[in-house]
Parts: sequence; C-alpha cells; structure tokens
Amino acid sequence: MSQPQSAFIAQERPTAPAESTTVENYFNYFTEIEEHFQQRRGGILLLSTLDWALIETWKDAGIPLDAVLRGIDAAFEQYEKRPSKSRKVNSLAYCAQEVLAATEEMKEAAIGTKPANTQKDEVRGFDPAEIAAFLLRNAEKLDKAELPETAGLSGRTVALQSAQTLRALAAELENDSRGPRLEHLERTLTVLEEKLLAVLMAASPDAEIVAIRADADRELRQYRAKMPASQIAQLQTQYLRKRLLEKHSLPRLSLFYL
Repeated sequence: MSQPQSAFIAQERPTAPAESTTVENYFNYFTEIEEHFQQRRGGILLLSTLDWALIETWKDAGIPLDAVLRGIDAAFEQYEKRPSKSRKVNSLAYCAQEVLAATEEMKEAAIGTKPANTQKDEVRGFDPAEIAAFLLRNAEKLDKAELPETAGLSGRTVALQSAQTLRALAAELENDSRGPRLEHLERTLTVLEEKLLAVLMAASPDAEIVAIRADADRELRQYRAKMPASQIAQLQTQYLRKRLLEKHSLPRLSLFYL
C-alpha cells in the first residue's frame, strides 16, 4: 500500500460522533479525499500541510468518509453557482463548513436506524511482511534522525528507543502466525510518535514554535469563518506537529502512511 500521494511532497483526538470503525476502515481515507477534491477542482493540486492537517482532524474526530466527500461536493456546487469564478478553490479548508454540515445531516438521518458502515472504501488484506518492512524502514530513519537536545531530555535517545521498539514489533509480526493485530499496533505507533513530538516541542526554541504558529494563523485566516473554534485549535496543533516532523525528517509512524 502506498502512502498518501503528496503527504511528504507538500508538506486531541475528540470523541467520535459517528459509528466506530476499525483501523483498516480508514486506510484509504486520505487518498479518497485527495482524489475527490482534485477531481471536483478540475486539476491536480498538491495538498498543503494545512490540507493534510485538516484531513487528520476529520479522521481523528471520526467523521465518515462519505460525509467528507458529500461536503466537498456541496462546497463545489455552491462555488459553481457563483457569478464570478476568478479565483480557484485552492484549499480543502474551503469545504470545511460543508463537511461539518454533511456530518450533522448523516447523524440526524442515522437516529433511530440500525448502525451501518457508510464507508465507501473496501477493506483489503494486509500482508504482515509489508507492515514489517514499513516498520523497519521507519526504524532506519529514526536511527539517522538528529533531534534537538535540552536539559534532561535527549531527543537522540528517544529516537533510538523508538527505533528499537519498531524493530521488535516487526519481529513479532514476522513470527506471529495469527496475523497482525492492527488496532493494538496502531495504538503503539501513536504512543511512539507522540513521544517524539513531545521531545520536539520541549527542545525546539520558542521562537521556532511561535513562527510555525504564525504561519498556521496566516494560512487559516481566510477560513476562520467557515470553522468552529475547536476545529481551528485542532488544525493549529496538527499543522505544528507536521511542520516539526518535516523539519527533522522524521517519518510518520502511523499505519495510515504505510
């Protein structure tokens, strides 16, 4: 499985409001949204760091894929009715308000009905060897990573410990005949990534963090009216995390990037 096409080119978890999903239900969440947005826009546009952060906030909030796709359609239908279209839609943030509206409509429609899987994607099988290779590749990247250091906190040590854990997980996958326990594995990878992010946040100069937040504010300025304050805050956090990971050439550990 390939990672989201432009996740590295361009470049907290609220209670899910919709039906619960297994890890594999969302494996093509990113690419489905990217491709649908590009199709409606009528041209290839590499998604920005802000766009990928927005998709992550939708995923983490449990917003169904169908709601996102419906919201994108609704936003472009409104755009196409405008008398003047001198400016193209250049960000997914333009669709944020309609995505939230579609989510609410789906929730209301689901009241009193039997829960159903509304995802459009099909679950595929996962080869343990493929997942193990992904873990080992990321372990190698962590071995080479140069993380900032601060008093009493060694980024290098955290990176090496995380790499060691990834290798142990890969070995378990290769030796376990029952197949991968994806939910457990994803939780472990999330913990490792959050540790790395905590080191980056603690050891990075304050001025650097402030500058990244300022960049996020600039990109979000024109879309603030379309999003609730809670989503703006989540986006700022995701944007900051992505920028820090990119700066230090750290891989995304989640299976969503497999």
